[in-house]
Amino acid sequence: MITDSDLNPRQREAVTSTEGPLLVIAGAGSGKTRTLVHRVAHLVQKGVMPESILLLTFTRRAAEEMIERASRLGDQRCRFVAGGTFHSFAYKVLRQYSKEIGFQNGFTVIDRGDTEDIIGSIISEVKERFKGVRLPKKSTIAEIISKANNLCKPIYHILRDFFPHFLDLNDLIEAVKESYEGYKVTHQIMDYDDLLIRFLALLKDRFDIKSNLSQCYRYIMVDEYQDTNKIQAQIIVYLGQDHRNVMVVGDDSQAIYAFRGANYKNMFEFKNYFPDAKVIKLEENYRSTQHILNFTNAIMEKAVNTYTKCLFTQRKGGILPRLVDTLTELGQAIFVADCIERLLKMGIPPDEIAVLFRAAYHSFELEAELTRRKIPYVKYGGFKFLESAHIKDILGFFRAYLNPEDPMALSRVLMMHKQIGPSRLKKILAWLKEGKRSLSEIGGYSEGKGKAEAIRTELGRLGELFKDLESLNLDPKKAVLRVLDYYTPILTERFDDYPRRQREIEELVPMAERYPDLASFLADLVLDPPNGNLVQEEGIRSVTLSTIHSAKGLEWSYVFIIWVAEGRFPSFRAYKDPEELEEERRLLYVAATRAKEDLILTYPSEDARELNIYGQSYSSGTETLSSFLLGLSEGVVERVRFKKGLPFKIYHPDGERQGPFGEGVHQEKRISSQVEEKGSFEGLLEDPGLKKGDKVRHQAFGVGVVSKGPMDDKVEVLFAQYGKKLLHLKYTRLERL
Repeated sequence: MITDSDLNPRQREAVTSTEGPLLVIAGAGSGKTRTLVHRVAHLVQKGVMPESILLLTFTRRAAEEMIERASRLGDQRCRFVAGGTFHSFAYKVLRQYSKEIGFQNGFTVIDRGDTEDIIGSIISEVKERFKGVRLPKKSTIAEIISKANNLCKPIYHILRDFFPHFLDLNDLIEAVKESYEGYKVTHQIMDYDDLLIRFLALLKDRFDIKSNLSQCYRYIMVDEYQDTNKIQAQIIVYLGQDHRNVMVVGDDSQAIYAFRGANYKNMFEFKNYFPDAKVIKLEENYRSTQHILNFTNAIMEKAVNTYTKCLFTQRKGGILPRLVDTLTELGQAIFVADCIERLLKMGIPPDEIAVLFRAAYHSFELEAELTRRKIPYVKYGGFKFLESAHIKDILGFFRAYLNPEDPMALSRVLMMHKQIGPSRLKKILAWLKEGKRSLSEIGGYSEGKGKAEAIRTELGRLGELFKDLESLNLDPKKAVLRVLDYYTPILTERFDDYPRRQREIEELVPMAERYPDLASFLADLVLDPPNGNLVQEEGIRSVTLSTIHSAKGLEWSYVFIIWVAEGRFPSFRAYKDPEELEEERRLLYVAATRAKEDLILTYPSEDARELNIYGQSYSSGTETLSSFLLGLSEGVVERVRFKKGLPFKIYHPDGERQGPFGEGVHQEKRISSQVEEKGSFEGLLEDPGLKKGDKVRHQAFGVGVVSKGPMDDKVEVLFAQYGKKLLHLKYTRLERL
């Protein structure tokens, strides 16, 4: 049974306010689920028929767990509450009224794979009209159509905002969409999006059906209301218009799924449809220390268009979140790994530690560092570093070059080319082996006079690539740049989302720069791949690496947020739209509120000073820290600069633990000294007179002009092809022209 001690005053008010519209603003960690569970139980205990209660969530499992918890509070009748997702509820209603919506014999629901197959067949019919035009893959067109449906926007807007490289194909995709819609009607089928679209249309067009449903479900509750799209919000309005017993629960500050069609403005527009709605704020947090909550409150103080709330807790203890400038990306990886090792030695379970980031590729350097130290981890969101096809492709070139006897690597490289299938692959491999030929000679392969001119051209280019790799003397950075130049046309042909993949591949360039030779670079990335495979061993508890989107709803005692640098978090792309920029702020809030005991944020100021995004260089100016973190007071966050021997505190519930930065800096120095010993980099110390305007040649970037410096052992050079680069004189070889 429910007792007063189970709930705080605001939760109790939300539970017992059963008549009329109710908007509950539930801050992170404020007991939102507990409130919903108790409200279900309260309604049943006061005599409401459980079948007349509708609980809508975003996963079936969430609804089932809430109903089960409600039944355990003392009334087994709660098991008869109608609960589920918007889509499952829509399916149930549409099946009941299938004839009324034109499906005389009922309908079947198709999955995404079926959708793509249908679209594929439609594309094949129009291909002849678009010879020589790069058409999107069927999966991409399916995604475009789905986004248009969920965002309630025309195809043109979806292409403009998400797929600008296909904008000139608007008419084609519109035609495919029209044919696809007609196909579904003809064959009496619906896809996932149709369930909501047709359900809303039914409620709008048939007053009698809407009234019947409203009478049947007298009490409606919706979880995670900030994640509803326009269609779902309208469904709730129509279902609740008559009795008005509608309770929606959400947190506009945790609205981070706009790319899926979610519209956080539904939280604010609820009162437009229900002007007399009562608003209750759940602000008492049961997860984090007050220091962490002060930080998250400060982040959201500058938010635009938000429900003001101030999270607080009854918990005692804790220390200020720390904002650490690690100087370089390698320093960031080493620092975080050092802290994780210290936490593990303090007895903190690894599954109570998480590293969060804005985009999946932000963790590549850290993954490599954790793997080197044999710290088990599991990664959520995006692909693990070497599970991505495009990363495997790039490394395949290097594996084949370093070991021509590696048939899998060479086969991967050859099969990237359109003219090479399994049969021709066998012939080429046999030709190389029989003649004991090097890969640089692969351009000499022939299938007879006048035959397969295209394959000779392809293999000729590939042979030139391997010749160039030989001439680069295994310099890893130059090798990566050369392979990127060769692979980019293949990348754009193979993947519709090539801009994102290209950005991830570019992460290999600064990583390669830190190694003395190509073999040692691959030794870290290929022979001992950073793919989290240590966690496959049964019984191993692992550190969590996760994108913030994948971390929503979860919590850990210790949370690191990496790459809080302008251009990465928020992304430079977010500046084109104020709405996107605000969602980036909410992402940071979601990340910070995952932490229970301690929160540490990091950014590499030197590496962040100039970022390259999708082939364009962006200068972040003198301040590289995320703009979301500028201006925070010393009482909210402690700013620390990465420095050897500097004391650094890590919080432990049994008392603060303090130690120096230590090992991380030493390791970075060891890598630098290895590079110097191998002679791969030569400083400009022999030419201290370098000045602005001097023309120089760089081993990887080519010819450029000194645009700034030297200053603090660094020089800024403007290269014709690569734009401005900030180079470290100690580790960079420049030739004055």
